[in-house]
Amino acid sequence: MNSLKIFLIEDDPFFGETLRYHLRLNPDYDIHLFQTGKECIENLYKKPDIICLDFGLPDISGDKLLKKIQEINNSIPIIIISGQDNIEIAVDFLKSGVKDYIVKNNHTKDILWNSIIKIRENINLVHEVEELKEQLEQKFSFEKSIIGQSDAIKSVFNKINKALNTNINVSITGETGTGKEVVAKAIHYNSDKKNKPFIAVNMAAIPKELIESEFFGHEKGAFTGAENRAIGKFEQADGGTIFLDEIAELDLNLQSKLLRVLQEREVIRLGGKEKIKFNARLIIATHKDLAQEVKKGNFREDLYYRIIGLPIELPPLRDRGNDKLLLAKYFIDLFTKENKMKSISLSKEAKDKLSKYPFPGNIRELKSVVDLACVMSDGKEIQTEDLTFSSINDTNFFLSEEKTLKEYTSDIILHYLKKNNNDVIKTAQKLDIGKSTIYNLLNAQNK
Repeated sequence: MNSLKIFLIEDDPFFGETLRYHLRLNPDYDIHLFQTGKECIENLYKKPDIICLDFGLPDISGDKLLKKIQEINNSIPIIIISGQDNIEIAVDFLKSGVKDYIVKNNHTKDILWNSIIKIRENINLVHEVEELKEQLEQKFSFEKSIIGQSDAIKSVFNKINKALNTNINVSITGETGTGKEVVAKAIHYNSDKKNKPFIAVNMAAIPKELIESEFFGHEKGAFTGAENRAIGKFEQADGGTIFLDEIAELDLNLQSKLLRVLQEREVIRLGGKEKIKFNARLIIATHKDLAQEVKKGNFREDLYYRIIGLPIELPPLRDRGNDKLLLAKYFIDLFTKENKMKSISLSKEAKDKLSKYPFPGNIRELKSVVDLACVMSDGKEIQTEDLTFSSINDTNFFLSEEKTLKEYTSDIILHYLKKNNNDVIKTAQKLDIGKSTIYNLLNAQNK
């Protein structure tokens, strides 16, 4: 912990020294003892963390000194130490913003000690909250949360910047794993709503029978098991942002209720009658094509136009060029830091392997691959053999990479050869090609 600078203003030399000696038992306390209010004011430039103020000073009364200090800096916690055991005076001081009122007696030094401990805990908590806010803002700044320099991702940055200028609804689309929630948070935490709630709701993760209660809340006794009132997500998001992920999974019946809520900007809790106003920005996300879902009859057209707002389409990782390597380095650095490992680099061959792989699972898959590679490596450099790609993604992405027809043919043959446990005859029959074609390919690889 950092040292705590404490101003002690006490005109009684013996009592002041007694308090200073007692407080100095904590080596973290930096005690400055003054005998007049004037000395206190003249030294405020030293920025004390706490001021312990005697009520009866020779040059100025405690209440007047309090006002002067608050005019200069009203954020400094102040403790009044007084010889007057008067409840009304104590209440008046507490109403004026002092943190504690302590009466002079045999227990003063112990009460003061405990009071300073409580104030320090609050100071540390405030500092922690401020640091967390700064970290949160840095974490979700575009440069730190959305890694990339490709034209495809720069187009996303441009759309995000446009979203920040207004409170327009935002719809984020893209394949699973492309970072839709990261973009939603980047919009929220870089907007004027950053100090208000960000409430995320995953439609696919909530049972249908509970979604309405989750959305709008419920009153006690609204249904079996509703033992207490519950505040819904829209109320929780008031003043901030509500993020509805996988919106296409929402039941048609609930879509009509959501539409009414968005039109009226108010909710009624289940089992209640009161209309509760809310003002929150709506950001939705889906990996499906909502326009096609409307055509199929799976999504209401009127709701579609209500929520579509500013559309942001996230590119798949395979279309982001060198961003793969930038993200890989970012995830390597993150993994080594979190696991207290030494720095690990990517070999040239490993970079080539990452660059050529299409990553059907997108950024989420890349992180998984890189995390495992860090564990499997020698601790200094990641080699090609340390990079393991999931077999469930091997089948449908031959055409995701830019290769020659000969290279694609080789990939297909090798894939089915592996699938058939290197049985050349079975693979030749499956692909309707000659065995010699497979043997020639294997011989060429072994050279």
